[in-house]
Amino acid sequence: METLAKTGRIFYGTMIACLGAQQIPYADFRPVIFPPWLATMPDLAALAYLSSALLILCGLAIIFEKKAREVSLVLGGVFLLLILFAQVPFELIKDPYYKHLGVWINPLKELVFADGAFAVAGIYPPGNKEGKLLQVLDKFIPLAGTFMSITMILFGVDHFLYVDFVVKLMPAWMPGPVFWTYFAGVALISSGITIILKIKLKLSAILLGVTIFLWFILLHIPRAIADPYGAQGNELTSVFEALGFSGIAFMVAGGYNSWKQTK
Repeated sequence: METLAKTGRIFYGTMIACLGAQQIPYADFRPVIFPPWLATMPDLAALAYLSSALLILCGLAIIFEKKAREVSLVLGGVFLLLILFAQVPFELIKDPYYKHLGVWINPLKELVFADGAFAVAGIYPPGNKEGKLLQVLDKFIPLAGTFMSITMILFGVDHFLYVDFVVKLMPAWMPGPVFWTYFAGVALISSGITIILKIKLKLSAILLGVTIFLWFILLHIPRAIADPYGAQGNELTSVFEALGFSGIAFMVAGGYNSWKQTK
């Protein structure tokens, strides 16, 4: 189980660092990090570069375990703030289709980013002299797994609402794309529910992690190779996200807060 948690932590840290690096060539925020509120802002590039540097440093700190707990707690808090005060308002105010579940993909993905950060933080016991902010953020650690599961359930529902769109994402060589679309939807919804309810938690999280990792290899990498620059590298972003999401599932399966269980 410790190996699962370690693997998941490295996958997650790699995702964070790569998302930060991906912003640099475009001098812009990835929409999954920050919605396009600031498109006309003159200092947008400078802000994007700064956020890129911070994300890269956070990712490396998580990978190499340099203040990983503190970094992850703050990172998780930042992601939650971005969801509440940037992603959600953007959808409600700027997106005329906000009533459609499919347009909420970026806020839901960022919720998984926050989930992963708190899962990483839960790997390590708290320090003796943590400040008030870290003590408050520590309260979110038990929700790691739940945030991810909410997104997985809603993404599973998307597979039934937007069948034609999802079918187009399937590799051309894969037979029965409609079947696999529904199968994936059921798998996501089932894993999300069982993780939230802690029914066969480790098994459910392992199966979810393996499933997403297979999508990382069979679906997202080939699509990124075929179209690495479209929509400012959106397919490449999906590669990083799939790796990170599988890592979060592995951390949940590996008992990310096992120090509490052995205390």
